Amino acid sequence: MTRIIAYLCIILTSTLYAQDDETIKVKDAVDTFFEGFHKGDTLLMKSVMMDKIVLQTTYTNKEGKNVLVTEESSKLISTIANRTSDQKWDERLLDYNIQIDGIMANVWTPYEFWFNDAFSHCGVNCFQLFNDNGQWKIIYLIDTRHKQGCNQ
Repeated sequence: MTRIIAYLCIILTSTLYAQDDETIKVKDAVDTFFEGFHKGDTLLMKSVMMDKIVLQTTYTNKEGKNVLVTEESSKLISTIANRTSDQKWDERLLDYNIQIDGIMANVWTPYEFWFNDAFSHCGVNCFQLFNDNGQWKIIYLIDTRHKQGCNQ
C-alpha cells in the first residue's frame, strides 16, 4: 500500500512539473512578443506568432457604441517596423492568467500602455496560443482599451 501511495505521488508531482514547465513556455512566448514590440524587433515578434494571426481590438467610442476592429497581422508588423525612434511604446503587463489544455493555451494579461512616458490607456490582452510541435505560437490576440477606470 505504501508503494502505491509513493508511486501515485511521483506521478502527480511529475504531472504538475510538466504543467508548470508548459506554463513557463507559454508565458515566455508572450514575453518574447512584447520584448520585440518594445524593441521594434519584428523578427523577434514573428518568432512567436503563426504566419496568419487574428488581431482584434475592442473599445467604446465617444458616442457610447461598442466597436470591434479586426486588423491584419502585417499591419501590426509594419507599424512596429516603421515606428520612429522618438516614439517610446511601453505596454506594462500587470498580471498573467494562463490556462492550458494540451496544445492550446489562453493568456489573460491586464496592462497599462504608456506613450513617451505618459499614460495613454489600460485594458486586457487575451492571447490564444497553439503548441506548434513544441513551440508555443500566438494565433489570436484581442485587447480592450480604456481611458477611464485605470489604476495608473
